[in-house]
Amino acid sequence: MRIAIVTESFPPDVNGVAHSVVRTAEHLVARGHEPLVIAPAPPGATRHDTTDFPYPVVRIPSVPMPRYQGFRLGVPTTPRLTGVLLDHRPDVVHLASPFVLGARAATLAVRHDLPTLAVYQTDVASYARAYRLSWGETAAWRRLREIHNSVGRTLAPSTRAAADLIANGVQRIWLWRRGVDAERFQPAKRSAELRARLAPNGELLVGYVGRLAPEKRVDLLAATAKLPGVRVVVAGDGPVRRQLVRALPEVDFLGVQQGEDLARLYASLDIFVHTGPHETFGQTVQEALASGVPVVAPAAGGPVDLVESGVTGLLVPPNDAGALAAAVAVLGADPARRAAYGEAARRAVRRRSWATVGDELIGHYEAVRAGSTSAAQLPAAS
Repeated sequence: MRIAIVTESFPPDVNGVAHSVVRTAEHLVARGHEPLVIAPAPPGATRHDTTDFPYPVVRIPSVPMPRYQGFRLGVPTTPRLTGVLLDHRPDVVHLASPFVLGARAATLAVRHDLPTLAVYQTDVASYARAYRLSWGETAAWRRLREIHNSVGRTLAPSTRAAADLIANGVQRIWLWRRGVDAERFQPAKRSAELRARLAPNGELLVGYVGRLAPEKRVDLLAATAKLPGVRVVVAGDGPVRRQLVRALPEVDFLGVQQGEDLARLYASLDIFVHTGPHETFGQTVQEALASGVPVVAPAAGGPVDLVESGVTGLLVPPNDAGALAAAVAVLGADPARRAAYGEAARRAVRRRSWATVGDELIGHYEAVRAGSTSAAQLPAAS
């Protein structure tokens, strides 16, 4: 099949949408399909960028997102996007977290009768609240509902995300989770040298990985960082890094970590803490679990599907710094419990390969292409 993937984010962006698109396109090539990626251009990029990818990537002019200059919004000029899309002659159009560029692509796909599916991956309504954007949550959901109801089916990454879509009038929803590279992320990557550098006095090493943005609520680590015998490290970057460095002087900010450096960091932690209450999935949670690390996360959004509280980690009330710190203290005081949770965490996710979920996605493509749009039975629907 020929697949046109229209995405709101793509490398050099570092986030869940960009990562999922890269892994999806790689899998499609491996299975003999022909993907084309259409994505916003980073600053100074050329329109056609195929150097680093085994598939064509077409860049659309972009502008910085208001209040978040590090994120680019594609500017979908209709003749340009129409030409690129139709020239590829796609059997299926895949809209990755559509809102701006993807919304225009959805309109074009309907106009030209192209089979289309959309992947819901970003809680745009919560972003509107966090960044105090003028159009607000109600308008965000209205736009999302129009986009997603125009396509053959919407793929939701978690039961909580599916429930939010259903509650806001989105139809034809199917559950499609994310894969994890269990070879890259594994307990064997644990590094005594890294631990000695990050926790030189043998402290309990607690870590967060992700974007440093308002909706991620990394500020909630303040109470955890003050626990005796605990060292907190944060990997990532984003618009509120400077504020967080000032607000959390006890925390070691490591910057963006990727590849083997990221794998060693995960595996070298004693506990992984996720703070954001608005995750539609939570890929960093899954990577920590694959690394054999117990997770403390809010009982909200995607982590509810990923963390089995009392088995692979602990779920706590959202937006509660004290509850996060208390959960870390409980696990910190019980090495045997941490070890048991870590072993269970690895078992829970090691078979969720990108190849497996990639083949599931191809099945969705085939169904949309064949005109099958009936929604699956989802636990969230009840």
